Amino acid sequence: MNSFSESYKEAGVDVTAGYKSVELMKKHVARTQIPGVLAGIGGFGGLFAPDLTGMTEPVLVSGTDGVGTKIKLAFLLDKHDTVGIDCVAMCVNDIICCGAKPLFFLDYIACGKNFPEKIAQIVAGVSEGCVRAGCALIGGETAEHPGLMPEEEYDLAGFSVGVVDKSKILDPSVQKPGDVLIAIKSSGVHSNGFSLIRKVFSINEQNLMRHQSDIGSTLGETLLTPTRIYVKAVLKLIDEIKVKSLSHITGGGFYENIPRSLPDGITAKIDRSAVQVLPIFDLIAKTGKIPERDMFNTFNMGVGMIACVDKNDADKAIEVLRAAGEEAYVLGELVSGDEGVIIS
Repeated sequence: MNSFSESYKEAGVDVTAGYKSVELMKKHVARTQIPGVLAGIGGFGGLFAPDLTGMTEPVLVSGTDGVGTKIKLAFLLDKHDTVGIDCVAMCVNDIICCGAKPLFFLDYIACGKNFPEKIAQIVAGVSEGCVRAGCALIGGETAEHPGLMPEEEYDLAGFSVGVVDKSKILDPSVQKPGDVLIAIKSSGVHSNGFSLIRKVFSINEQNLMRHQSDIGSTLGETLLTPTRIYVKAVLKLIDEIKVKSLSHITGGGFYENIPRSLPDGITAKIDRSAVQVLPIFDLIAKTGKIPERDMFNTFNMGVGMIACVDKNDADKAIEVLRAAGEEAYVLGELVSGDEGVIIS
């Protein structure tokens, strides 16, 4: 391509760097190709032809999100190949709460300056997330914003579209007292609460590189652990038993996310002694002197997703999830009431 503008480059935007970024990322994007993808990246729009075989009323489900201030840790550690997994996870884990299968993903990277190798690392992470979710990366955008943000910094966001047959959309209204809540373990902090975390640990490069015996690694390694993607395991669960609802435990923790999947008159009663809290959360609470109520209202506490099933299906649900590679256990049950969530 012979496109080049010396004037634009002097203003801080190097279009040739953008072309190089696209070339470097192509091998990563290629890993995500699945049936339905009609064109490679580089066009004006991403084309996807979904296979709707067997569906009577296909419904599109979409989700969008970013990585949040967790991205600051990537800057400090100069490690950019995992935040893309987080970005995909935050979108597709929401989509599956409706019972939908993610089809494709698009990303948006805004940067102070386009460093092609760094952009390629970011997209490598996005591609890995798509592979884990079984969806295709069919497009995206990288935009240089000179003067709007420091040259070394960037922000990352994206969105995903999935599909579900209307008759198979999860219906939380069928939940009743006595139904069981199944916890699916998180991989760590995931992508929420990092503004508080950065304050608690006075985050800088030195702190991130320090080994913490209570968590068995450096703080940076633990905090940058990418968000777990539950798509394949949860879709398998939905195929094998009746799942009444799913709650993705993101920002707002237990107290905000679980009620989003509850009908009126039903409360989620969590057995506090059953919660398998990960060591990083104990360290955050101890270091920041954060009350337990606030911890459960900010973080996932080791539970990334919660499935509600009939009590007679609980053992089978755990069996299916474990066979799919997830750690799962009984977390609590539904009871009558309008408290939303009770943790005791």
